Amino acid sequence: MPKPLTDQEKRKQISVRGLAGVENVADLKTNFNRHLHFTLVKDRNVATKRDYYFALANTVRDHLVGRWIRTQQHYYEKDPKRVYYLSLEFYMGRTLQNTMVNLALENACDEATYQLGLDMEELQDIEEDAGLGNGGLGRLAACFLDSMASLGLAAYGYGIRYEFGIFNQKIVSGWQVEEADDWLRYGNPWEKARPEYMRPVHFYGRVEHTPEGVKWVDTQVVLALPYDTPVPGYRNNIVNTMRLWSAKAPCDFNLKDFNVGGYIQAVLDRNLAENISRVLYPNDNFFEGKELRLKQEYFVVAATLQDIIRRFKASKFGSTEFVRMDLSTLPDKVAIQLNDTHPALAIPELMRILVDTEKVSWEKAWDITVRTCAYTNHTVLPEALERWPIDLFQNLLPRHLEIIYEINRRHMERISKLYPGDHDRLRRMSLIEEGGQKKINMAHLCIVGSHAVNGVARIHSEIIKDTVFKDFYEVDPQKFQNKTNGITPRRWLVMCNPGLADVIAERIGEDYIRELDQLKTLLKFVDDDAFIRDVAKVKQENKMKFAVHLEEHYKVKINPNSMFDVQVKRIHEYKRQLLNCLHIITFYNRIKREPNKSWTPRTIMIGGKAAPGYHTAKMIIKLITSIGDIVNNDPVVGDRLKVIFLENYRVTLAEKVIPAADLSEQISTAGTEASGTGNMKFMLNGALTIGTMDGANVEMAEEAGEENLFIFGMRVPDVEAMDKKGYDAVSYYNRIPELKQAMDQISGGFFSPSQPDLFKDIVNMLMHHDRFKVFADYEDYIKCQEKVSALYKNPKEWTKKVIHNIAGCGKFSSDRTIAQYAREIWGMEPSLEKIGLCSLWHDYVLFTVLFLTNDLLDKLSLLCLIPK
Repeated sequence: MPKPLTDQEKRKQISVRGLAGVENVADLKTNFNRHLHFTLVKDRNVATKRDYYFALANTVRDHLVGRWIRTQQHYYEKDPKRVYYLSLEFYMGRTLQNTMVNLALENACDEATYQLGLDMEELQDIEEDAGLGNGGLGRLAACFLDSMASLGLAAYGYGIRYEFGIFNQKIVSGWQVEEADDWLRYGNPWEKARPEYMRPVHFYGRVEHTPEGVKWVDTQVVLALPYDTPVPGYRNNIVNTMRLWSAKAPCDFNLKDFNVGGYIQAVLDRNLAENISRVLYPNDNFFEGKELRLKQEYFVVAATLQDIIRRFKASKFGSTEFVRMDLSTLPDKVAIQLNDTHPALAIPELMRILVDTEKVSWEKAWDITVRTCAYTNHTVLPEALERWPIDLFQNLLPRHLEIIYEINRRHMERISKLYPGDHDRLRRMSLIEEGGQKKINMAHLCIVGSHAVNGVARIHSEIIKDTVFKDFYEVDPQKFQNKTNGITPRRWLVMCNPGLADVIAERIGEDYIRELDQLKTLLKFVDDDAFIRDVAKVKQENKMKFAVHLEEHYKVKINPNSMFDVQVKRIHEYKRQLLNCLHIITFYNRIKREPNKSWTPRTIMIGGKAAPGYHTAKMIIKLITSIGDIVNNDPVVGDRLKVIFLENYRVTLAEKVIPAADLSEQISTAGTEASGTGNMKFMLNGALTIGTMDGANVEMAEEAGEENLFIFGMRVPDVEAMDKKGYDAVSYYNRIPELKQAMDQISGGFFSPSQPDLFKDIVNMLMHHDRFKVFADYEDYIKCQEKVSALYKNPKEWTKKVIHNIAGCGKFSSDRTIAQYAREIWGMEPSLEKIGLCSLWHDYVLFTVLFLTNDLLDKLSLLCLIPK
């Protein structure tokens, strides 16, 4: 039985989750019933669980509204520089619990729902994930929004309100099957439509050069309708905005063209315009050059830039009059961050607005554009870099093509002056790639049109300077920076692992939640038996809870004392789920060879989605599930090894599995993972990492001490050397008996008895054209896994390493990342100050008094009387 909490422990728990004062709870219950009655038009006799969720969500949202309005007023009063984070993906997950954490409402809501006879966890489970992202890039954007609000930055996230987010993954007979993610089916209580800020976006048409300037005419217009979602900072009363655009056909769309009787078809054709915001492209680290995707990229950029310039010009709260007309000061008041090349069209679009609409000279417009825009690179994989065909541009965005050509002409002029006669360099650095089909290199456009270019981990930033963008670095070294990624500790510790958050708060107070560097002070407890016990106990409780979830969903009996060995991320060859598979098979074979040996039991979980068109990734999923079918049903193995493929991995499942994991698999080929952020989440939640020296693993090893991680495999120079001399997979196969056995089992149909050659494509790839050199790291990986197993048998020593890891997590807060972006790229200063609540209270009182006052004259006199 767990020992009862002391009074001090209870106080600490309340401090992390927020006070549940009597008045607070009574207010929440009153407002819950009011929303059930007035908003949802239900009573307790007919209300469903979903109604109760919506009533609770609306009740919590009420606590955001005053702060949200007051934050925007505050920005207009202070007129700070504003940052606009442009991203085609925002992988937000659920909002309810995160909002309660950031507003310190969790305990009060818990108590209120309990008193109402409802189960808080059940209500939270009804909320749909906002899955508007594929993986790391979109989730990073979500963590950044949280940090920008928590650091008091005047920040806005801009993206697309996809009607269908990342697909839901079902596993049917071991194969991935995609289902549409209809996340808006029941409505979204967190968004507010803003039709008054609807903006036109133009496509197609032609360009006219007239004496009055350049005109883009005969275009097709699509309207961008904004939906705003509040983004609360952590207990500082600041609520920023994420504005997502939805495509709407204008009223006259195609109607002016219809012939007699064509009216119905013309109305139906409106869907063509509205398809722009219909669905998220489900590709991670892969470029798909489809016209609809280019439309999406321009749609978000064109709508956002109109909004940015409108806000810049009308700098007074609620003002529709333009008071700031000189756009030369735009870079002093506006920073635009391009999250990868997806919003790269912001550069030519801003130039088009400045030159064609605002009549600014090209030189001045270019200076404004470069000083305003900055670009984050997220990948070095060649297949992920965006290169758009010229003819597609010519058809869809003819004016932008002209602008890009002019940008390139001037850029080429500059390079040829710096390197006269170096035609090869000109070819390499051009924005336009010749040869076969002409293409625009969007990364080159971003570098030339931005004042800062950053990678997302130190090793990645060095790689882009040394290889991919070496020529550009030699010309403009001052542009290149590193900003190692981070995660928000609010969602990824306080919210998803309250037990661990409390144990830490008991030792060092709760200020670490907004200043994660304070975790370093945990090092003085690394030999403290009570702390070691508390950390281990929280992990065991999380594992027990997750084991129940697994048994419910997968009907596999889980040994909660086994090591929970987890690899969750997108399924991709470079992330090397296949290396993990080879370890599983090797471990299985060893147990079969020596069934009486004392093996460290493992429950190995792999999860992630494969892009629907990525054949190899889908085959990898089938292989994992097929291995699981054999292993999990082998009586000789028993509960010493279980293999589970976690279906439909998403933010909400991550919040469950990460706190329960013992071992985190970060095993990409060195030099391929830009950063990773899952690695940081596992580290913060008390899992040890087995990984290569890739991405942020390098810095994690630095912060926690390399001896506290399980590092194996080739380093970047080793991979480069192997590329030069050639990688010979067959030689490893012939030299390593256990590897040969595992591969023979896969190719011989041991894991697919009814279809012996099912995995021939995987075998052929691994043996003959494996870009990511799985066999080269196999031997070292297996040896490293033996060390993991040996250490796990000594729980105290294992937990000491866990504490070293948690204590080393300070650097990996997205607060630190965003503070660096703010100071070193955006020219802004973060602040931990709270916005005062007096104005909020005034607004609330005023609204209530006005609401209760019937007579218009009385309302007007009250407006004059109440001071502000």
